[in-house]
Amino acid sequence: MSDRHHRCGYVAIVGRPNVGKSTLLNHILGQKISITSSKPQTTRHRILGIKSTDHSQVIYVDTPGIHEQAKRAMNRYMNRVATASLQDVDLIIFVVEALRWT
Repeated sequence: MSDRHHRCGYVAIVGRPNVGKSTLLNHILGQKISITSSKPQTTRHRILGIKSTDHSQVIYVDTPGIHEQAKRAMNRYMNRVATASLQDVDLIIFVVEALRWT
């Protein structure tokens, strides 16, 4: 099957905590389906959002933030959820904070 006939797919939105993953998902979908907050750990489970057009359908997967040093059990759990969400996706959007990308 050629790429031009590919009409459905999964897109994971990943990145560090509080970089705007949920805000991006809400903007793409044009509605608020993912909770946003200035507090870290707001998204604790993957959130699925579907964007359909006349010719395609994309399932977006909003993930918890990836913690660099996961010392707490909750952070380790959320890293596992984020990593598991990457299984079987077709595309990954890696979101970074503009002034802190290194």
